[in-house]
Amino acid sequence: MKDIQTRADLEKLLASFYQKLLADASISYLFTEVAQIDLEEHLPVLVNFWEGNLLGGHNYKGNPMGPHFTLHQKSPLGTNHFKTWLHHWTETIDELFEGPMADEAKSRARSIALLMQHKIEQAFGPLNEAN
Repeated sequence: MKDIQTRADLEKLLASFYQKLLADASISYLFTEVAQIDLEEHLPVLVNFWEGNLLGGHNYKGNPMGPHFTLHQKSPLGTNHFKTWLHHWTETIDELFEGPMADEAKSRARSIALLMQHKIEQAFGPLNEAN
C-alpha cells in the first residue's frame, strides 16, 4: 500500500470515508437529515481542508467550527458521534494507505475531534455520551 501523497489520494480517502459515514445509522442522519449536505458540493471543501492540513495546500477557505456549532444547535452532538467519526476515519485510512502521512492524518483527526469537542463544550456545556 502507498502513503497519502496527492490531492487525488485525499479525494479517494474522503469519498470512501463518507460512504462509511453515510452507511452508519448512528451518525448518517447528521449529514443527511440535520445538515442536509450535498456530498458533491461538500467533498471538495473537505479535500481542501485536509490538503491544507496534510499537504500544504491553500485552497480551504472557512472556519470548520461554525458549521459544527450550527449542527450541534440543531441536533446535539455526543461524544459517541466523535468516536464513530474517528473510528471510520482511521478504518478508512488503514484500508487504503500506510506510511508517515497516513499516520499523520490519523493523528490530526484525533486532535481535531478533541478540539471540536472542547470548543463545543465551552460554548454549549458538556456533551452527553450519545444524543
